[in-house]
Amino acid sequence: MAYIVHGATGAQGSPVLSALTSAGRNAVAAVRHPEAVPAGIAARQVDLVSAESLVSAYEGADGVFVHLPLGAPEAAAAQARAVVEAVTRARPGRVVISTSGQIVDQPDSPLQAPADSPIMTLIDGATGSGVPTAVVASRLYLENLLLPVILAPMREEGVLRYPLPASFPVSWSSHLDVTDVVARLLTDASVTGTVAVGHRPGLTGQDLAAAFSTHLGYEVRYEGITPEAFGELITPLFGPAAAPVVDLYRTLNEQDGNIIGEDNSAQVLLGLAPRPVESWLAALSIQESPTAVTVSEKSSTPHI
Repeated sequence: MAYIVHGATGAQGSPVLSALTSAGRNAVAAVRHPEAVPAGIAARQVDLVSAESLVSAYEGADGVFVHLPLGAPEAAAAQARAVVEAVTRARPGRVVISTSGQIVDQPDSPLQAPADSPIMTLIDGATGSGVPTAVVASRLYLENLLLPVILAPMREEGVLRYPLPASFPVSWSSHLDVTDVVARLLTDASVTGTVAVGHRPGLTGQDLAAAFSTHLGYEVRYEGITPEAFGELITPLFGPAAAPVVDLYRTLNEQDGNIIGEDNSAQVLLGLAPRPVESWLAALSIQESPTAVTVSEKSSTPHI
């Protein structure tokens, strides 16, 4: 019996795999390229759009952790359908889905994922299969702040620039916070449904700047920029994928905040609170130098 971890070489799956392994659980990396998995870690080659490939991996599994990779909506939809079919046929003991920041638990919000979106196809299909399913719903990731286009101004000017107003509250969380919740949900089947992850009350840009100032040992101030200006910064990094990011932040700027609900929060359902920003920075070993802000290899790939 084992826990199947998708994306185990990526920003979300890698820390989940490590957490399960450290806890003595039998965790298997479900990846397209097993050779990329570190030595000593069990790996299984899968194709996320092949239900047959996934069925053979899921059969007999204690649990499956899955999130849809970034990419074209058509590809994500095919992946969601394949996972749902495999879960329905293989009947693993448990499914835990990460929304990767997409909002699925605020139906009255303009940010709510459409009913026909890939993430809702995945959630509705897995839940409808009858296999116990939990959904980990985060908002914005702190790892976004580690993008070079954000870190460089902090290093050179002491300015944290981001496409939200300084007073805009967000339920920020890190991949480490998500990992804590995923690992708990995989191994504890008492909670199903959607579990929201993030700070309550929300953190503002000013809060983030204060945390960076405390950790780095020099003053960092926050400066809100327009989504369009942010798009210009990230387009060289993300190419065409920058366009939906800009659209997201345009919509966010029309809201009063981006806060998780209390009733379905990890704080209430699991007793798990996200790390303070300073603790997250320390865990990633961000170098405390105003002239050389760096990120250790333990940090995660940003998810806008």
